[in-house]
Amino acid sequence: MEDETEKEQLDAMRDWWKENGNYVIGGVLAGVIMIFGWNRWQTGIVETEVAASTLYEDVLYAADLGLLDNAIRPAEELIENHNSSPYAAQARLAMARMYMDSSRDQDAADMLQGLIDSAPEKQVALLGRLRLAKVLLYQGKDEEALGLVSDQSESGFTARYSELMGDAYVSLGQFDKAEAAYIAALNDNFAAPTVDTNFVQLKINDLPVASEIASAAEEAGIAPVSESDGAAEQSEQDEVKPASEPAETESSAEAE
Repeated sequence: MEDETEKEQLDAMRDWWKENGNYVIGGVLAGVIMIFGWNRWQTGIVETEVAASTLYEDVLYAADLGLLDNAIRPAEELIENHNSSPYAAQARLAMARMYMDSSRDQDAADMLQGLIDSAPEKQVALLGRLRLAKVLLYQGKDEEALGLVSDQSESGFTARYSELMGDAYVSLGQFDKAEAAYIAALNDNFAAPTVDTNFVQLKINDLPVASEIASAAEEAGIAPVSESDGAAEQSEQDEVKPASEPAETESSAEAE
């Protein structure tokens, strides 16, 4: 009796396996493939990060030695093959500094513009804009520099942005706006000190006062009109106009 029961159970298992065995095997294989694929994907990410890190180390090593030519190749490879990596953004910043040290300011500007265009992490992008604005000021492109740092949202770079705006306004000869920007830099610096307050204060102290501006204009052959001069001119006009009225009256009386 028991033998028949066991036989029935075995037959039932065989029937179940015939019906569902392919699904079981397929599920197991799918699980194995998923695990294998995940491991390969993870391995690929690690290998990519290691490659990007190695190239960045090569850039830094060349930068420490001041060997610009040795830094160009790994930097270009890093940017071309791993542009979305944070290592690429840091390499752009390092290369821009090396280009400026080598008096290749346009190459530095191009590198920093590429950093901004690659849409990196926000703080890195803000740093890139700040450094590009400095390069543009160095090139005499004051309006472009001002456009880069104006109307930026508050961040840890706010004080530095305000100071650079002041520098741009000084270059443009807009000293009132320069003073306002420098004062804003000092005020913004209290929360998170990022600028040299003494140096910014010196910049404010060095701004020309109104008398110096007037003197410079006079030397340039421009005679500024003061408020008193304008009032005196208006007064003379007021005095001349009534004087003509009695003359007309007298002439009318003679005609009568």
